[in-house]
Amino acid sequence: MTSMLAPTTYRPQLWTRLWSLRFPIAVMALTLMLSVNGVTRLSAADTAVPPQVISINESIEQNWTDYQITPAPEADDATWCRRVHLDVIGRIPTLEEMEEFMSDRSSDKRAKLVDKLLHDDRYTEEYAGHWATVWANLLIGRSGGNDRRDLTSRDGMMKYLRDTFASNKPYNKMVFDLVTAEGASEPGKPGFNGAVNFLIGKVNEEKGVLAASSTSRIFLGQQVQCTQCHNHPFNDWKQQKFWEFNSFFRQTRALRRFGPGGGRDIDFAELVSEDFAGEAGDPENALVYYEMRNGLVRTAYPVFTDGTAIGPSGFVSDVNRRQELGRLMMESTDLDKMAVNRFWSMFMGYGFTKPIDDMGPHNPSSHPELLEKLASDFRASSYNVKDLITWITLSRPYGLAAVLGGGNKVDDPSIGETPKFSRFYLRQMSAEQLYQSLVASTDATSAGTYEQQEEQRRKWLQQFVVAFGTDEGDEATTFDGSIPQALMLFNGELTGRATSIEKGSFIDRLSQTGKSPRDRLNSLFMAGLARRPTKGEMSMASKLMVARKNNEKEMLQDLWWAILNSNEFIMQH
Repeated sequence: MTSMLAPTTYRPQLWTRLWSLRFPIAVMALTLMLSVNGVTRLSAADTAVPPQVISINESIEQNWTDYQITPAPEADDATWCRRVHLDVIGRIPTLEEMEEFMSDRSSDKRAKLVDKLLHDDRYTEEYAGHWATVWANLLIGRSGGNDRRDLTSRDGMMKYLRDTFASNKPYNKMVFDLVTAEGASEPGKPGFNGAVNFLIGKVNEEKGVLAASSTSRIFLGQQVQCTQCHNHPFNDWKQQKFWEFNSFFRQTRALRRFGPGGGRDIDFAELVSEDFAGEAGDPENALVYYEMRNGLVRTAYPVFTDGTAIGPSGFVSDVNRRQELGRLMMESTDLDKMAVNRFWSMFMGYGFTKPIDDMGPHNPSSHPELLEKLASDFRASSYNVKDLITWITLSRPYGLAAVLGGGNKVDDPSIGETPKFSRFYLRQMSAEQLYQSLVASTDATSAGTYEQQEEQRRKWLQQFVVAFGTDEGDEATTFDGSIPQALMLFNGELTGRATSIEKGSFIDRLSQTGKSPRDRLNSLFMAGLARRPTKGEMSMASKLMVARKNNEKEMLQDLWWAILNSNEFIMQH
């Protein structure tokens, strides 16, 4: 295990300084826990698999043959179990879940686990909560809706998305809802419709520029934001095309609704469709103007990206432009390919294009036939997201070990190579996955209502948000090694609850299991890292037992704290 402060490199001096704040002898323990256990084995082959899995395997394997690549071996069961829990429900498995999976001797155990995580009622809430968070961050940003002056309601967005994923609403229906929604943003308000929160903070800004650019980028894989001012230098997006797409949003307004008593605080917002008179003041011919770089002024009407035009009227009773946009998007195969590309990247670490949301002839796919096939099958499955997740997680490339060696050394996207998916690409957990892993695997929940716990979660996550201030309002979360972040992860309240030895805590329960300290150490490492401890780590545990005067719970507590603060713990591997 290496330091959380250095995802790709080890910084021993900084680690030694901070680690010694907790327990001096743990400095020696760190030196014996530096490497990820790379030993892998081939598990039993699955029996019946969906034809889409076979298509993925055949296409990726042909690519390996073309590049003379020897793929990494298959990941061992424990590693794969941890991996699929993180990707499907947003957290690592509990010790009990890991043990149940490892004790299963059936040849289709992996398929059964994927099916359980996706379809068992016990996991519905976690599945929905995880994917609601992923998509809320994508649609409104991690900080969206957290400011009381913001028109966006994060609670409203999350409620809509949780309901969407809990009911397994078809992906295309979700997109249609988000693009065409009308109503109030806040739960409990008259006319509440949580889907409005995707656009409600975007349509009033700069004549709907952000609404147009976000919709085309997120759902169609077309980055058009720069073409509002000039023609795109690499693809066929021109200024004319951007303002034609933008015209679909010009009937839409976000209205502020203030609280009782005439206060200045916004109670909630409402997204409405209203007649658009056009910039020439003629609602029957509701055009928009835009200025070219040479100073000439041109006009635009709503035309979809494939050239399909709708009526020029700005009267909603004649034509509801966003409704027409939603209909045209549902017919576009770009919607299918963008969805597959995005979900593939979420599970595999890289998409078929880079960036994933910039697709087209100017940015060829790494596996064009496979992308087309999966997109077609996704549409044929009625846009069933759970089907798509099943195909990806049961595929051979998803099940490979995270090993870069002589046989696949050309497969290194981190240095600009096109991904060949001959190994699982190591990546860091999201901050949300880390939080849920600490809470779920160690019962580190705090008391209070759901709303209070959610507020605590948001406060914990906000310290990781980095805003870039781009045209798209981009932001990210990162574990960047800052001293406040390090001290929070080392000694914060959440870590304290996760490493507690109080009665009923994870460590307390663990100390009462197994036949020997070795059994309990095995369980500790399996719970956190999906592997058994190395000989060096076992030796250091013995030394910690002596230092702790044979208090096994305190020894386990020290090692568990080290595991939770290690690079190996926060990596998806």
